Amino acid sequence: MVMTSPPFPTASANGIATIAALIGDPARANILSALMGGQALTAGELSWHAGVGAPTTSGHLAKLSEAGLLAVERQGRHRYYRLASPDIAQAMESLMALAAAGPHRHRPPGPKDKALRTARTCYDHLAGRLGTKLADTLHQRGFVILDDGSALVTDNGRDFLGGLGLAIPEVGGHRRPLCRVCLDWSERRHHLAGRLGAALLTCSLERGWIVRIPDSRAVAITDAGTHAFTTFFGIAPEHLTAK
Repeated sequence: MVMTSPPFPTASANGIATIAALIGDPARANILSALMGGQALTAGELSWHAGVGAPTTSGHLAKLSEAGLLAVERQGRHRYYRLASPDIAQAMESLMALAAAGPHRHRPPGPKDKALRTARTCYDHLAGRLGTKLADTLHQRGFVILDDGSALVTDNGRDFLGGLGLAIPEVGGHRRPLCRVCLDWSERRHHLAGRLGAALLTCSLERGWIVRIPDSRAVAITDAGTHAFTTFFGIAPEHLTAK
């Protein structure tokens, strides 16, 4: 089966430079990174993440929204900001991988860094060691085919995931792929994204296998999660603890 992606317009050099300049500002990069957790945040919350005052944050949010990087939702008196699309999350994760491969910052990773490396959200799917181990085991069992940056769910994979209660949508009719890979910045390997990656995250949260850590993209793996990821996916328990 040949997988194809929907065509995208060719970007000009000026367009690329404009987006790069927007992301290149440290405060705006912090805003985008905070939204990589997949949850919509208020301007006040993003001001805290950006480390700048409210008026400055407002200007940054306006620029990011005008460029199509952020989407805004109103609820009562509040405005909630989120990444405008999964494509932006994928671009940010790739930039994080490049940054992680850059010069060492001469500081040991703290507890939060260990938690992020163990398990975190990458927009609406799982990343970190947990995310890459899920991709590995599904590939090794023949449930997902990974090839040159592409991913495909097999018939056996649909049966397995369906047995876990994950409804896998049929191929077609969606702009977003059913299954694709995303380069993990901490593991330097791929984790699963697309609609399958989102379904795995949703399932893990709803069943209490993981819980969100406040003010962080990191998620904590519960005892029930350790049992589930070991029993259903064959992930060794030592890979599910921060280290």
